[in-house]
Amino acid sequence: MADPRRTQHSGAASAFVINADWLLADPGVEAARKGVQVSIDEGRIAAINDASGPHANAVSFDVASATSPGAAPASAMTGASPAAGASSGSRRLILPALSNAHDHARTFRSATLGAFARPLEGWLPFLGVTPAADPYLGAATSFARSVRHGVSHLMVHYTRVQGSLPYVEEAEAVAKAARDVGVNIGFAVAISDRHAIGYADDTTVLNAVRADIRDEVSARLKPSPLSPADYLARVDDVGHMLREGGYADHVTLQYGPGGVQWCSTPLLSAIAQASADTGRPVHMHLLETRYQREWADRTFPDGMVRYLDSIGLLSPRLTLAHCVWARPDELALLAERGVTIAVNTSSNLGIRSGIAPVGEMLRQGCCVAMGLDGLALDEDDDALREMRLAYALHRGWGYDVAMTPADLWRFAARNGRRSVIGMQGEAREAGRLHGSMAGALTGVADRARSDFKGNANGVTRIGTHTGTGTRTDTVANLGGRLVVGAPADLLVLNWDAVDDDALFDDVDPLDILLARAHAGHLQDVYIGGHKIVEGGRVITVDEAGMRAELIAQVRASLKGNAAAARWKEVVGQLADDLGPFYQHSPFSGCC
Repeated sequence: MADPRRTQHSGAASAFVINADWLLADPGVEAARKGVQVSIDEGRIAAINDASGPHANAVSFDVASATSPGAAPASAMTGASPAAGASSGSRRLILPALSNAHDHARTFRSATLGAFARPLEGWLPFLGVTPAADPYLGAATSFARSVRHGVSHLMVHYTRVQGSLPYVEEAEAVAKAARDVGVNIGFAVAISDRHAIGYADDTTVLNAVRADIRDEVSARLKPSPLSPADYLARVDDVGHMLREGGYADHVTLQYGPGGVQWCSTPLLSAIAQASADTGRPVHMHLLETRYQREWADRTFPDGMVRYLDSIGLLSPRLTLAHCVWARPDELALLAERGVTIAVNTSSNLGIRSGIAPVGEMLRQGCCVAMGLDGLALDEDDDALREMRLAYALHRGWGYDVAMTPADLWRFAARNGRRSVIGMQGEAREAGRLHGSMAGALTGVADRARSDFKGNANGVTRIGTHTGTGTRTDTVANLGGRLVVGAPADLLVLNWDAVDDDALFDDVDPLDILLARAHAGHLQDVYIGGHKIVEGGRVITVDEAGMRAELIAQVRASLKGNAAAARWKEVVGQLADDLGPFYQHSPFSGCC
């Protein structure tokens, strides 16, 4: 296994200053600021000053009121380090880091696996055509690529278990990878107990598959034998490992039911109750394709979303990935319950699922977040380009406005943080709750339904005390923005490379960013005040070395592997046979 270099990420974040020609502190809400210095201490924004003003290079703001009890005040930082980039010849623009609200920590991309342009139902089996690989290498290379492309908070719905280690040990390998890279992840334990081949009982689907591959398909693709109690115990075991191993600062444990079509009612009901009891988030796919829509309508005549509400699953703790085929009345209910929807624009285009009704989601008051799903437009996890594509598709046509720049930034940077770290994580990041209140967050989550109705920001309002009295604030009001007291999660762009043909002084930098910025323009990435990317290269781990090692490992496993070659052939035939099944055959399932 490649040895990670963690010298840049060990211990507390130091105090330093970053010079910038432009700052987009809250894009779409606040105007761009020109010529600033951003001071960082204890992993938070300590001050933002004009670079030419009297406070330049002086950090005196006391952030103790905006950090956890016992945090050292920034005023103790009597001698700030020299301003980062002070001698750089290129202009720099600083903006908040982005969040990826739905992903799976996959290193190998669809086209590499032979699954390019397959619809989801035929695409899924291709995820198993490679032999088991080192889970640490797989996760670390995926995380490094994501951070290098602009993401500080990353959801991991861990549906592709390698199986070379006991489950908890594999989960620990993923947790170590997140810690070593320096990224914040949500880890959802994948859970399912039915319909392993298609959206019907396995016998029905097998009858639609050519006879000479049925035995191989049924032997390889079969429902998990685990009971609801077994799954809940597995999640608890992973939680114990995360606590004892010291991974909780980077990893938020979640329940990860695959989707209603893959989970029975007893299983989903058990997850809903466990989430309510523990406060752990839930992450699940919903209505990704039209075939899932057809299955849902056949199976739940009174509505699948209302069914989920009836078993207690809809709450602010829940993130639903995709919702491409959700209807307005369903979106209204999701908004009322405070559910986050993770929209995966490129993924839905790449595997032919459709275009999500983001405009309607926003109109209904839904909390909508950006996901990449391991299928960004160029299969490269470029979060900046994904954000721009989503804006181009969903902002509205002609003079109609369906998504504003402020909506876009909540979508790309702010709302997804809840999907990753949950409500408890939001409270820790905001640093505005005393320890005695943290244990009451489960109750806050249960009471939050009324608070979330019609609230597109998807935040829980709480009372906090400041030096000027008591005011109403939000748990999630700091993350995803660059304001004093906020976590120092930020991107530094080479603005000369982005704005390389400037003619006029009055062009908004946000317009330039949304017109052409991509991950290739990223110079540095900071997460929690730690520099993770410098000069476009991850400095916490040896990304290139680990990627080379992983690819060599898998190529060696495939070489001369007749069983693997045969299974890839079977998968291709299965994918071809599933097309007519979904196009022409009525199918249904029971719950």
